[in-house]
Amino acid sequence: MMSRLQTFFSKEWSALVVIVLVGAGCLSVLSPAFLTEYNLYVLLRSFCVALLVALAQMLTLAVGQINLSVGALGGLVAISVGGLMEKFGLPIAVSVIAGLFIGALGGFINGMITERSRIDGFIITLATASAFTGINYGLTESIPFYKMPPAFVAFGTERILAVPYLLIPPVIVALVLAFFLARTVPGRWLLAVGGNAHAAELSGIPRSAIIVLAHTLSGLLSAIGGVLAVAQLGSAQPSIGSNWLLISFAAPIIGGAALTGGHVSVAATALAVVLVVLIQNGMVLAQVDPYWVEFLLGALILAAVGINRLRSYRAEKAAA
Repeated sequence: MMSRLQTFFSKEWSALVVIVLVGAGCLSVLSPAFLTEYNLYVLLRSFCVALLVALAQMLTLAVGQINLSVGALGGLVAISVGGLMEKFGLPIAVSVIAGLFIGALGGFINGMITERSRIDGFIITLATASAFTGINYGLTESIPFYKMPPAFVAFGTERILAVPYLLIPPVIVALVLAFFLARTVPGRWLLAVGGNAHAAELSGIPRSAIIVLAHTLSGLLSAIGGVLAVAQLGSAQPSIGSNWLLISFAAPIIGGAALTGGHVSVAATALAVVLVVLIQNGMVLAQVDPYWVEFLLGALILAAVGINRLRSYRAEKAAA
C-alpha cells in the first residue's frame, strides 16, 4: 500500500489530483447543486474547449515558444466553418475539414514566418493574431452566423446523463497527443528541440521543421476548439476565441510546463484545466463576481511559474 502511494506521489501531476479532489469535495459540501447531473454536464462542457485551447498552447511551449494567436485563429476557423454551412450550404463534414485545414495552415504560417525571419514567435504570433482577428471581423462585419445544421447543434448540446457528446473529440485528441509525445520520433524530437535546440541540431534533428510542426499542430488544435465552440454555442460568433489566451497559458503552466521548453505533460495540463473549470464553476455557484476568476488565474500562473523556477534552481544546484 505504501509503495503504491509513493509511486502515485512521485508523479508530477499527483498534487493536482489531490487539489482537484479536495476542491470538488469542498464544493459538494458547500453547494448541494454542485453534484447535480446538470451542473456536472455544465462542468464537462466547459472543460471540452478549454482542454483543446490549453493543449494548443502547450505544444508551442514544448519547443520554448509562445503562440498568442491561439484564440484569434480559433475564432477565424469558427466563423469560416459557420459561414461555409450557412452561406454556402456545404455539408457538416466538408465544412469541418475545411476549418481544420485553415487552422493547420494558420499554424504553419506562424511557424514558417518565425523560422524564416528568426524573429521570436511571441512577436510573430502577436502580429498574426491581429491579422486573423481582422479577417474574422472583416468577413462577418461582426454579425454571427446563426443558421447551423440541427445535427451539428445537437452534437454540441446532447448528452448521455452528465456526459456531453462534445467531450469525445478532446479526449481522443489528448490521448493521441500523449502517445505522440511519448512514443513517436517526431514527438520526442519536439521535446528535444525545446530542451536544447543546439544539442538537438548537433544530433541531426531538423530544428526548423520541428518548430514549424509544433506551430502547425497548435493551429490544428485551435481549429478543433473553434469548431467545438460553434457546436457548443449553436452559432458562429466573431467573438469566439477572444477570451482563450489566459486559459491557454494558465493550464499548461499550472501543469508544470517549462517556459523554456522541453517539458510538458498532457495529463497535468488536463488536470489543470479541470482545476480552472472547478474554480469558475465554484464562483458561479457562490455568486461571486466572475471578474475575480481572472484574478485567481493570474495568481495561479504566478505561483506556478515561481514553483517551476524554484524546482529548476534546486535541480541546477543539485547538479552542481
